[in-house]
Amino acid sequence: GNVNVENAKEEGAFSLFSSLSPCYNDYMNDSPTEVKMSQIIMPCHCNHRQELCVGQLLKWIDITACLSAERHAMSPCVTASMDDINFEHTIRVGQVVSIKSKVNRAFNSSMEVGIQVSCEDLFSGHHWKVCHAYATFVTQRKETGERVLLKPIVPETQKEQLEYSLAAERRRVRMLHDDIIKDLLTHGCIQQGDSVEFSNAVAAEKTKVESVELVLPPHTNHQVNTFGGQIMAWMVNVATIAASRLCQTHPTLRTIDMFTFRGPSQIGDRLLLKAIVNNAFTDSIEVGVRAEAYQDLGTNRHINSAFMIFEVLDDHGKPCTLPRLQPEPLEGERRFQEAIARKKIRLDRKYIISRKQCEVPLSVPWNPRNQVYLSYNNVSTLKTLASRKKWRLSSEKDKVRLYSLEEKTMLSFRVDTEVDVPAHTAFSLLAELCNRPSWDTYYQKCDLIHQVDDDDFLYHVVTPSVHPKGIHQDFILLASKRRPCGSGDSYVIALRSVLLTSHPPTEGCNRGEVLCAGFIIQDTKNNMSYYNQASPEVLPYISSDIAGLSTSFYNIFSSCREYLTANRLHFQRHA
Repeated sequence: GNVNVENAKEEGAFSLFSSLSPCYNDYMNDSPTEVKMSQIIMPCHCNHRQELCVGQLLKWIDITACLSAERHAMSPCVTASMDDINFEHTIRVGQVVSIKSKVNRAFNSSMEVGIQVSCEDLFSGHHWKVCHAYATFVTQRKETGERVLLKPIVPETQKEQLEYSLAAERRRVRMLHDDIIKDLLTHGCIQQGDSVEFSNAVAAEKTKVESVELVLPPHTNHQVNTFGGQIMAWMVNVATIAASRLCQTHPTLRTIDMFTFRGPSQIGDRLLLKAIVNNAFTDSIEVGVRAEAYQDLGTNRHINSAFMIFEVLDDHGKPCTLPRLQPEPLEGERRFQEAIARKKIRLDRKYIISRKQCEVPLSVPWNPRNQVYLSYNNVSTLKTLASRKKWRLSSEKDKVRLYSLEEKTMLSFRVDTEVDVPAHTAFSLLAELCNRPSWDTYYQKCDLIHQVDDDDFLYHVVTPSVHPKGIHQDFILLASKRRPCGSGDSYVIALRSVLLTSHPPTEGCNRGEVLCAGFIIQDTKNNMSYYNQASPEVLPYISSDIAGLSTSFYNIFSSCREYLTANRLHFQRHA
């Protein structure tokens, strides 16, 4: 049951640990890897408030996800990491919790499993969402030491295709998570926390918790390794005690910032669980938890870490103001500042990914620290738009087809056309956004501002106004470019507006916004689709001249095809 940590790192996982439990409810569904579990909540599953213990829920989540992974792999699998989990609601005695898991995508020897948790009140018939999560599992090596290579997932529905595609983006974010925190701290890009002494501050050492658990047979899985869900439950227990010592009441666990599994544990191990409050914000507490395994005379092995966010709620369910924390010197100060960095990342993610399209302005300020999440949002928004079902054909001319999609206050367009160039050539030519004015009359000027990395670029674009007799518009665009990372993927060039303090609106121009735009090019077909989601301020002008818009799109994309054909040989000679 030993696990190769380097193998997990190669696959984009943070760490390794085995997880399974001997009892489960397993139901086949349309997807061959889908597993469902339903449990009625009994008093033995609950805390003193008759609410389901999060530790117990994590056990069930881990069981269900592992069953999905092993169903696909047809071999033993271990939990490599569990992404951030935000618990939106609590679950009470007598209610039913339903957990559904499915493998979204398989890479070489790792796979992403999506998990959805919902709750049902049997007496009212009411259902609600509790949380969702993504877990990474890796296959165990064979007894010969040979790696087990996974067969690819073949998505069948549009929803499965979307999750399959976005799994590659989430994997990219996971691999950069630790680097983002290090960068925040190294470059001093966070507002340093005030850790001076306060008369009412609670000393961090008072919140320390240590607990030892002996791993017995009931704590292990079918691979005779310590059950990962049990480890997570023990970690939640000590974290809750640490948070309680700060606030001197019973806190509610709201968020877990990623469980990172680093190595295995077996029967007979002693597990040393350590927890301490890292920082106390106005209405939330971050607790750091660490799990170490050891034998009688052996050295301690670091096997798991997590950061848990607690709140204290009043009688109306609103967060209470919490005491200040006085960190310990040196290591305590480091943990204090890192907690601030993690909070900034959580807020950035929430602000960027959950931004409502009715909000103005829609653009998000760009900086190197939130770039990873802006890039993820850029690509995922375009892929989500492309997966919509209710596209309506508006016009067609010479193999250029214009589709429209109306959703509440949003109007989106899709242009499909066939191109006589290989997909990788079309991608490379269209990814050079500075050349777009040569074939798109709407782009009067396009200048590269900054190359973030090999896949992301910032551009300044000037276009005519959509308003009759209006002045020109300019945009700051983030272009995120993705090549296929596996079978079934497309080439993607995603565009969205961002704010850049170094580039205010150009004199004589109005600053415009691109909500979502870009190209998706099929790797196996000579088919290219362009998407554009119109912002609310231009809807009256677009909707009043659909015929003119159709003619404009036809002319532009006829010119695009000519551009690709004309530059095909030149590109191949210089490739």
